[in-house]
Amino acid sequence: MKAIRRFTVRPVLPEPLRPLSDLARNLRWSWHAGTRDLFRSVDPGRWAAAGGDPMRLLGSVPTERLTELACDRDFLDRLAAVADDLDAYMTGERWYQRQSGRLPAAVAYFSPEFGITAALPQYSGGLGILAGDHLKAASDLGAPLIGVGLLYRHGYFRQSLSRDGWQQEHYPVLDPHELPLDQLKEADGAPAQITLALPGDRSLRARVWVAQVGRIPLLLLDSDIEENDLIERGVTDRLYGGGSEHRLLQEMLLGIGGVRAVRAYCRLTGHAAPEVFHTNEGHAGFLGLERMAELRAEGLDFDAALEAVRAGTVFTTHTPVPAGIDRFDRELVARHFGPHAELPDLEVDRILRLGMETYPGGEPNLFNMAVMGLRLAQRANGVSLLHGQVSREMFAGLWPGFDPEEVPITSVTNGVHAPTWVAPEVYRLGARQIGTQRAEEALSIGDSDRWDSVADIPDQDIWDLRRSLRELLVLEVRERLRASWRQRGAGTAELGWIDGVLDPDVLTIGFARRVPSYKRLTLMLRDRDRLMDLLLHPDRPVQIVVAGKAHPADDGGKRLIQELVRFADDPRVRHRIVFLPDYGMAMAQKLYPGCDIWLNNPLRPLEACGTSGMKAALNGGLNLSVLDGWWDEWFQPDFGWAIPTADGAGTDPDRRDDIEAAALYDLLEQRVTRAFYERGRSGLPDRWIEMVRRTLSLLGPKVLAGRMVREYVDRLYTPAAHAHRAMTADAARELAEWKAAVRGAWHGVTVDHVETSVASATAELGSTLALRVRVGLGRLRPEDVEVQAVAGRVDEEDRITEAAAVPLKPVGAPGAAGEWVYEGPLSLDRTGPFGYTVRVLPSHRLLASGAELGLVAVPPEDVAEAAGLLMR
Repeated sequence: MKAIRRFTVRPVLPEPLRPLSDLARNLRWSWHAGTRDLFRSVDPGRWAAAGGDPMRLLGSVPTERLTELACDRDFLDRLAAVADDLDAYMTGERWYQRQSGRLPAAVAYFSPEFGITAALPQYSGGLGILAGDHLKAASDLGAPLIGVGLLYRHGYFRQSLSRDGWQQEHYPVLDPHELPLDQLKEADGAPAQITLALPGDRSLRARVWVAQVGRIPLLLLDSDIEENDLIERGVTDRLYGGGSEHRLLQEMLLGIGGVRAVRAYCRLTGHAAPEVFHTNEGHAGFLGLERMAELRAEGLDFDAALEAVRAGTVFTTHTPVPAGIDRFDRELVARHFGPHAELPDLEVDRILRLGMETYPGGEPNLFNMAVMGLRLAQRANGVSLLHGQVSREMFAGLWPGFDPEEVPITSVTNGVHAPTWVAPEVYRLGARQIGTQRAEEALSIGDSDRWDSVADIPDQDIWDLRRSLRELLVLEVRERLRASWRQRGAGTAELGWIDGVLDPDVLTIGFARRVPSYKRLTLMLRDRDRLMDLLLHPDRPVQIVVAGKAHPADDGGKRLIQELVRFADDPRVRHRIVFLPDYGMAMAQKLYPGCDIWLNNPLRPLEACGTSGMKAALNGGLNLSVLDGWWDEWFQPDFGWAIPTADGAGTDPDRRDDIEAAALYDLLEQRVTRAFYERGRSGLPDRWIEMVRRTLSLLGPKVLAGRMVREYVDRLYTPAAHAHRAMTADAARELAEWKAAVRGAWHGVTVDHVETSVASATAELGSTLALRVRVGLGRLRPEDVEVQAVAGRVDEEDRITEAAAVPLKPVGAPGAAGEWVYEGPLSLDRTGPFGYTVRVLPSHRLLASGAELGLVAVPPEDVAEAAGLLMR
């Protein structure tokens, strides 16, 4: 029978056990081993059945067991110690509080998904896991972030397989009252509510739930409330679901409603108001419009409000391909803004211009969320060094006249939250070596370049650790595989073979991620005979654990999964290769530590960062990957192997897959398996152990989310906060008026003459030449511009590479025609082909970059030819 109504019955804890509720409602338990151990001791069997979720555990423990614990002095002492530890963590001084200078009072961090713990399933993949790790690392560092997202009543989806290996999706309903969440309430106890205006005099309302992530509040907006009509209730139904208007409403609620939720939270709790707003990918880009509307209400016009908002906004792009960006029909966007909808004080045509692809190759009728994000942010970044380069090239059209390397998009390479992803066995080995306190600080703060203490761990201990982690993975895989086959319709009598799946002494490869085509899940199947030979080698076998979800609408991804599942179902190899459905955080935390090799073979350069390999590395796993994302930046032969790529522009895709798959097989056959199985004099694989040791000691500190968040604070948040403070209402008006004047007068800026003190085509290293440049500024003044000499190596087509810009200074008064003369020295500091040019850029004290306006004046061809090109 089906229940006609569902509600939650909460346990009543005896008074001595009340701190358990506080511990369960702060998600620090998800990365704090001491808190999890305490909950496990309440009832180990029910803890396992609850999936390690304290809220579910407390809802299932019998009253008599709670009464027993309330009288257990040892348990109460442990409870008091853990509660005191949490209080010290929440209130004590941490890294952020020890920094000098005026850091941001608060930062609002917006993301469409957050992967904090499997107990709060609000994530689909890497973007959400990264956002969760960002909040956790900020908490450990004491950085005052406020997270902002949506509460999806169905989460992403649960995955199972049909008998023939086809992905099937299930959408369980999540009850917020059963999750580690609290409602944000007004002073009178009523739920705080956010309202957006919709076309046709309709409204979209949302309540705000708060998840406490250590020291960080995470605000989650929920539209599934009685005050909404049926369509509006469904806006937060599921992550990345629905059509265009559904997605647009989600992103309006996230951005516009999210700012309103932050304002409500700060008003009700006294939390410091954010000085910086950080949008994690373009989904939350509408937050800038809401902040502009706030400033319009204070008397600023559109342009001044835009400058004020840009000053304190950081935008992070995660996609390396235009197809990965949300784009909406301009008419759809226009219908949801203006006098009869949302933000009536902002001109609709001005809103549309912020997102229009007004550059060569753009679609003029599409509203691009990433383009709007970049135009609304003074600071932007990609998520690895290579991805920063790719992003600068992809968005170069927004800054015409500038080479891609000068596009103002920097990079902060992602990191992972080690306390979440490091296996307890690995942590205990480190703590035994340097002590618990130092181990915690090393993993959370990440302020050292190397972990030298790893060198002192005996080889046998490292090898024993890796073997025990592999054994735990084997047990986990068998349990999950058995459950999967039962879901696929198999009977118990058919599943005896699962007891022989995987071997704790065999080299284990992991491959787990989302399944878009560019990640090439099935590249390993390119030559099935060679793969079978690797799996079944009599002396050096390998075994492979694969997991991943395809987007529900991506039948191509589902076919890739089915192809791999059918291969793994083959009785000849099914003990050596498995596909595990329903990949998520709980599975990942078992998978990363147990794999000796983490495999990653995307189409380069389509992997923005790819943090899964970082999590493996923190557990002593070696990476076998295409040089993409973070691996392109930090690869060393000490840390693993680089799969050669065939990414030339003329390479046929099938041919490319053949070449790169062959390279993968070659590496496995000739280098990887030999290093794992060859034994030295001690009877251990000495080369392998040394690679594990160097991965932990040298790569470990680099891949930490603590390092990442410290970089955000130093390089983006603090400069943005300073810019925000400097951008008073008067300063914003001044900058807006100045930009308008410069744009209107830029056609009159010219480079009329360039001459140099060296007339020959050669010059000596270390010498200096004097440049003299005559420029016309039209209606502008010298203080409105910077005249630069740009010099560096030149390629065969005389393009300057490794460029350095040197400012030139005006000399004397303007000439009769209003022209100005600029002079300056140019040092010849490198040998080989060398060249220079000159240019004029807008200049103002409130600009973050000379490229900000996308305006530049350079010499015409006849002037450039007369100036000559220096060669050596």
